[in-house]
Amino acid sequence: MTSWAVDDASVCPLTRVPVMGGLVSRNGEAGAGVLEDTVETVAIALLKASDSPRLSGQSADHIRSLMCSEAEIPPIIVHRPTMKVIDGMHRLRAATQRGDRHIEVRFFDGDETAAFIFGVRSNIAHGLPLSQADRVAAAERIIRWHPRWSDRSIASSSGLSPKTVAATRRRMTPEDALAPVRIGRDGKVRPLDASEGRRHAGRLFAENSGASLREVAKAAGISVGTASDVRERLRRGEDPVAPRGEVRRENGTGAADSGNATEPRGLSGPRERDLAALLRILKKDPSLRFTESGRALLRLFDAQALCAERWDRLVGEAPPHCTPMIAELAEDCAKLWDDLARQLRLRSLNSARWTAVTPPSRLG
Repeated sequence: MTSWAVDDASVCPLTRVPVMGGLVSRNGEAGAGVLEDTVETVAIALLKASDSPRLSGQSADHIRSLMCSEAEIPPIIVHRPTMKVIDGMHRLRAATQRGDRHIEVRFFDGDETAAFIFGVRSNIAHGLPLSQADRVAAAERIIRWHPRWSDRSIASSSGLSPKTVAATRRRMTPEDALAPVRIGRDGKVRPLDASEGRRHAGRLFAENSGASLREVAKAAGISVGTASDVRERLRRGEDPVAPRGEVRRENGTGAADSGNATEPRGLSGPRERDLAALLRILKKDPSLRFTESGRALLRLFDAQALCAERWDRLVGEAPPHCTPMIAELAEDCAKLWDDLARQLRLRSLNSARWTAVTPPSRLG
């Protein structure tokens, strides 16, 4: 059987990993839902219409296509406590109109909130797609039920982008009424405002300049990426708290990742268009084009640019059971890029210093 939970971790911490847009509970706490693997045959007369995420109800055309289809139709999902159909109302209507008296079912055990979210996620993954209006309406309900869930958590459950979820949240909730923390897809609780964590990290680096990023991040309750940004700011003599509105890379795991409205950036904003222009310039440089290492570097940038144009689609279509591993790999890749950028900046700085102190006669 498949276990998962959609509680907001407000009572006690559980061991969780992202599954089906929700959070797995490995100790059977209240709020967990269980989807049975066993397929049962159930009398149609016992089943009830669901609290469907489809605002316009079922599609008659889709029902007719299912009636005429000779393909094997998967079992519908039914909420055992209420006998309401969570996923498969079109299949149920088609079976009823064919005159069937029984239908194959997999049961879902859990509360009605968990059942609704499971149904939304199932309808996103297969069958007749939910409309944009359906998804926004579903996101609104999830926000009301779980105001502390992060934008990305709700996005993965509703089939929207985190940016759309953030806009929906702002429309529904006054800024002064927003929850001070957000719960990410990894189940971790992070502050919506990371400024205090940044200040604490700044104090820790000041006390021990040799402290590792992971040690400081853990002690301050921030991500490793945020800790790295704090350290770099201190080295430049800047405040550890980034000014409001400043574009930062939080390495994908901090408060910006799981708690607020930060959106994975594609090549659409002014900053991204500038980066695309820089890539075009680099592609024309012979010192890169005609060397093996240069071509390898350009290929890496090309792949990055291609992915960045499709962030929403890549996130939305990632298999739910793979998202933890994909996220971890993305974080590791981000750290490698960060290390590369730091080494290149250092080399550029050293080169500039060498040029500044070397007599012209030695420069050729």
